Formats: sequence, structure tokens, C-alpha cells
Amino acid sequence: MEDIEDLLAGAGAGVPPGFRLPVPAAVGVNPKQRKKNGVTNKLTVVQDSPAPKIPGTQTIYIKTFGCSHNQSDSEYMAGQLSAFGYALSDNPDEADLWMINTCTVKSPSQSAMDTLISKGRSAKKPLVVAGCVPQGSRNLKELEGVSIVGVQQIDRVVEVVEETLKGHEVRLLTRKTLPALDLPKVRKNKFVEILPINVGCLGACTYCKTKHARGHLGSYTVDSLVGRVKNVIADGVREIWLSSEDTGAYGRDIGVNLPILLNAIVAELPLDGSTMLRIGMTNPPYILEHLKEIADVLRHPCVYTFLHVPVQSGSDSVLSAMNREYTVGEFRKVVDTLMELVPGMQIATDIICGFPGETDEDFAQTVDLIKDYKLAQVHISQFYPRPGTPAARMKKVPSNVVKQRSRELTTVFESFTPYTGMEGKVERIWITDIASDGIHLVGHTKGYIQVLVIGPESMLGASAMVNITSIGRWSVFGEVIEILSQINKEVGSHKRVDEKCSPCANSEEACACSKEQEPGSSCGTTSCCSQSPMQETTALLKNEPEQDDQGSRNLIGWFLRNRKNHSSEKMDFAGSESKEKKQIQDLGHQSAWGPVDIALLSGILLSLFTIVALFFNLGSRSLTSK
Repeated sequence: MEDIEDLLAGAGAGVPPGFRLPVPAAVGVNPKQRKKNGVTNKLTVVQDSPAPKIPGTQTIYIKTFGCSHNQSDSEYMAGQLSAFGYALSDNPDEADLWMINTCTVKSPSQSAMDTLISKGRSAKKPLVVAGCVPQGSRNLKELEGVSIVGVQQIDRVVEVVEETLKGHEVRLLTRKTLPALDLPKVRKNKFVEILPINVGCLGACTYCKTKHARGHLGSYTVDSLVGRVKNVIADGVREIWLSSEDTGAYGRDIGVNLPILLNAIVAELPLDGSTMLRIGMTNPPYILEHLKEIADVLRHPCVYTFLHVPVQSGSDSVLSAMNREYTVGEFRKVVDTLMELVPGMQIATDIICGFPGETDEDFAQTVDLIKDYKLAQVHISQFYPRPGTPAARMKKVPSNVVKQRSRELTTVFESFTPYTGMEGKVERIWITDIASDGIHLVGHTKGYIQVLVIGPESMLGASAMVNITSIGRWSVFGEVIEILSQINKEVGSHKRVDEKCSPCANSEEACACSKEQEPGSSCGTTSCCSQSPMQETTALLKNEPEQDDQGSRNLIGWFLRNRKNHSSEKMDFAGSESKEKKQIQDLGHQSAWGPVDIALLSGILLSLFTIVALFFNLGSRSLTSK
């Protein structure tokens, strides 16, 4: 089947979410055909069900493989489907259609996709396959008979799902524009926004299949990304992850660079440190010229001091065969510079074991590199030849040698104890998830070290001060000392929205406040980057009803207390921004009396006067009778 070109290139701009263009013009469809007496009837559309359901009433199961960019794509697709009326379910058995968002980086993830497609076919489920596998390998046999939506066509997923549910096979793969950032979105974690800043990359690694799928570098504008950041902060997001195939290459296609974007985003982060920024994976070549600027941003109190910098091998000859465009020495310069300039800096990296041509000496150099830095996070994988890549045609290292090297390096890495010395320290953490054991909550320090704490789910989305009680190999355990809630006494929460963290211009001035920061302090507790300090208090995130002892003893007090509680209830149902404004208004006009209030109070006073008059009347009659 030929790929269907986007027949309305540019015509979809400005179309509201859920709007359906006429099918013949919007998507190319290939009706399933039934043979009659050995002759194919091209005009027959096979419909397995006697009558199609109303579009937007079915249930969709979405399974995602791969990176955070893929997860973001799934969230966008889920958001559009949900906005159109489709129900989303984690149970594949109860779903009317399965959507599989795929990853092409490694063979195991593609094999998992194949298995899931087979299960879906056996269960007679309509299938839509998205992601890098169909985009990079569109003619795979496993994809025959299923609908496909490309990585840049996620904004048209509703159309694809509709036609697939009607029994049509749809393919949308080609497009020249990026999907909009303001599409509806259903986040897997409501406190975490995965923000794609660009697609594709500038590299040409010999082993990489993702370049075939995501293509050449395409960056979103700074203004569009800043606009998205403002919106998600207003939605209550507590972590913003910048995601792409190579964060460091951002903007080189549109005349800007990563530091420009980072400073623009940091300027929008709340002063109280309630929302943190995490910078995504970046390859060494594209940040070498910006190391000091990147360090300035990483030192900022509202930015995690964590960066994922894949090295892939400790041998220059292997890096050359991979066409990685940097040397081991340049990788060391990146790590050494950031660790020197950024207190508490945490670096993660990747290693591929058994790349074609890797000798014992090459592997020994890789082991030495890992031993030198003893990084807390190293992602170790075996080499998997990906079809269509130059590395797939190179002479392979025997599989038993590849496995042995992978085991050896894993043993070396697991022998490290990177969190030694943390026990007994007090750290500020940001809590965003529930651990897989269902008991602990998951938080992260500013260095993005995982901290497991016990507490109620109401702590999700909060920042807390914790005492580190014990350490493990992959995370540490803590005890919550207090939950932080920033409360502005003077200007009110409506003004806090306008108080932002200043971008870091240089290490000596703009970020000076982060150098001598007290444990657990945020950019709201001191004069943060030339901003005026805010008066604030630390309080438990629990609103206890105010007690009015005097008022509880009389009818007037009862009336006033219930009137006050009624105002509070009305505020609880308001949106986050309007809620804060309403609280200020209600507190400022607490003493104002409306017509209803006056009528009620008059009625109470009249009743009291009537009761007193009756008592006097009864008393006078009693005296008269005597």
C-alpha cells in the first residue's frame, strides 16, 4: 500500500480540536476488500459489525513504548480522543480499539510491539500503530492491515481512529509542519509536563534508527514553548521535562540556541520553587560551546541540577565508527566543567556494549571511564543492529562476547555507592508520584536523586523538607519533616502569578542566590536573582476550620460562622486562578452586608424580640392572677 500524503497541507491550521474534516479530503483510506469467486470487488467495504457505533462513544486502549517524547505524543493523542468523547482505558480487553505507540531504538521494544499486534489481531481488535516504527519502517510485514499515524500527524489521531473503527485502513505519515503544542492533553502524571522542544536531530549516528523516523532537526519557537510553560504552570504542573532527540541541538535551525530558550523558560517559573524544570538528554557536541551558560541555568533554584549526557563508549575509535562527532576527551570536558561549576551536579550517561569492531582494549577504556566518574545513573545496553542503518552492515562482535561485556560493566556499575554520606542530611524534595510498591511516595532532590517517603496521597504535588534516614543503591529513604506551602501575606496570591524567577545571565550575578542557599530554601525565600523577596510562611497543606469560641455560644455567632463557611465552600469550587482572586475579595469584604444577610438577621432579631415579649406577657398575667 502506498503512503498517503497529507492532502490538506497547511489547511488544518486553526482548526479546533475535535473538528472533523470531510474524510475523502482529510485522510486516505483503503477499504478492506472481500473476494467473490476469486475476483476482488474494489467497491466493497467490509464491516464486521452489523451497524457502526456513533463516533466518539467507544473505548480506546493506548500502549506506549520508548522515550519521554513518545510518552508526550501519547498524552497528546489521548487528550484529543478524550476531548472528542472517547473513553480511555488501561484494560485492553474492554477497549474497542488498541493504539500502540512504538519505539524503534532497540530490537526488544519492536518485538514487544509485534507481540501486542498479534494479540490484538487474535482478539479481533481494530489497531492503530503510531510512533517511530511505522514512520521509519513503513513497509514492515507486521504493519499490514493496520492503520498508521505518523509522528508528525498526532494532531489528526481522531480522524484515524474514526475511520479505523469503521473498518478502514488509514495511513498518515508525511507532513512538513510540527503539531501544535496547545492540543488537548491527558497526562500520565498530572504533575509532570513532558514538553517536546524539537523533533529530529543534526546527527547521523551509524546505529540509530530514530533519525529515520524523526528526521532532521525541527525546533519549536521560543515564544510557543514559553506560552506552553505558562499554561501548564497554571494547570498545576510541578515538573516540566524538556524532551527531544537532542536537547542541546535546539534552535540551530531557527537561529536561536538552548541557553536562550532556558533563560526564557526560567523567567516564567514561580518564585516559590513550586514548579521545577528538568533539562532533557543532550549529546556532547552541541553544548560544548555553551557549557558556562548551561551551568548558570542548572544552578538556578528552580532547575534540577541533573543532565543526561550519553557517551556510548569510552573509546575514540568506537565513537568514530558510531559517527558520534565527539571524543572521549570532549565528553570528559562536559562532565568536569558542569561538576565544577554546579554544586551537587548529577550526570547520567548511556553505554552500548559490543558495537561492531569493539575490541577488548576498547571495552577496557569504557570500563575505566565509568570507574573514573562512578556516576549514579548509567544505562547499559547491548548493541542491537537496526535494519537500514550502516552499523547493521558492519562485522558484528560475537553475541556471547557482547553479553559478557554487558554483564561485566553492569557488575562494575552496581558496585558503586553514589549516595553514601546523604544519611542524616535534610533535603528539599518535590513529590510527584506513587512508588510501585504502593506504599511510598516518590520525590526528587534538586539533584534529581529519588527519595522515597511515606505519606498520604494528598502530598502529591507538594514540596517537602525531609530527613534522609537511609540510603539504597538506586534511591534514598526519607522522613517528612514538614510540607512546604508558600503563602504570601502582603500581596495576595493573584500577584504571585506575576512574580517569576529571573533567568540566569551569569554565575556571579543572576544566580548568586543559589550558591549559598540553605538546605530546602527556594528562590522565594531569599532575594532570588534580583527579584524582591516575598514574605511567606511554611505551613502544612491542610486547611483546618477556624474556631470562633465566642460566636459558638450564641445564635448570632452561629449565623456568622455559617455565613463564613458558606463563603469558603463557594471558593472551593472555583478554578485555581479565580479561586485565589475570590479568596482575596471575600476576605477583603467579609464585613459587607447584602440584602439577604440583613433580612435574615432582622428575622432573627424579630424572633428574639417576640420571645422576650411573650415572656413579659406571661409574667404580667401571672402576677395579675395572684
